[in-house]
Amino acid sequence: MGLYSKTLYFLMGDRGLLLEFGDEISREINEKVKRMALAIQAEILEGVIETVPTYRSLLIIYNPTVLPIEGLKKRLELIEEGLQQTPLPEPSLIHIPVVYGGIHGPDLEGVAKYHRISPEEVIRLHCSKPYLIYMIGFMPGFPYMGELPQALVTPRLKTPRLIVPKGSVAIAQKQTGIYSMESPGGWQILGRTPVELFYPEKDPPALLRMGGFAQFYPVTEKEFENWSE
Repeated sequence: MGLYSKTLYFLMGDRGLLLEFGDEISREINEKVKRMALAIQAEILEGVIETVPTYRSLLIIYNPTVLPIEGLKKRLELIEEGLQQTPLPEPSLIHIPVVYGGIHGPDLEGVAKYHRISPEEVIRLHCSKPYLIYMIGFMPGFPYMGELPQALVTPRLKTPRLIVPKGSVAIAQKQTGIYSMESPGGWQILGRTPVELFYPEKDPPALLRMGGFAQFYPVTEKEFENWSE
């Protein structure tokens, strides 16, 4: 179906309202999510505490004693009517160094075998284009990015790992991402970056932001160690 002709509203407890704009991962839907989040922030609606954008929906956390649900819905409908007037900021492009394979990329060989190509071709494909940052989630600073070249689309691991090291660069289906901290995870790990993705003392704390782009490039083990130091 793609982008809905009419936005759907779902109550999420007594302080949350979810706006759903479509039923698939697409740039068109994600752009509407971002525009809506920016427009709400620009309005500075009293009673709105936080907005949480995702691939295809936007969660609004609000105070119902300040802004009742019906009043919130009416304000949101008015904002959506003028949404195309909301400018999007110029997207940033951040280049991310990655040491591929070996202990840092335990699934590189397996991904290569799955696609019947060489590990070098997997690396080339993964580094071949900038990826749109669709959303930040799962853990602080973790970017969900896409889409992968079709020749690199790979299913998740059948059994997730209990520990994935911080900085691991991984793929799953059409997505690629970076583990911003040590965590369990089921994505296919191709390599690791020394770049810090999350700074809790900064505002905003995440290095990568929704709507920007990131592109990977390969580095040697020595370059990785020097960067880390």
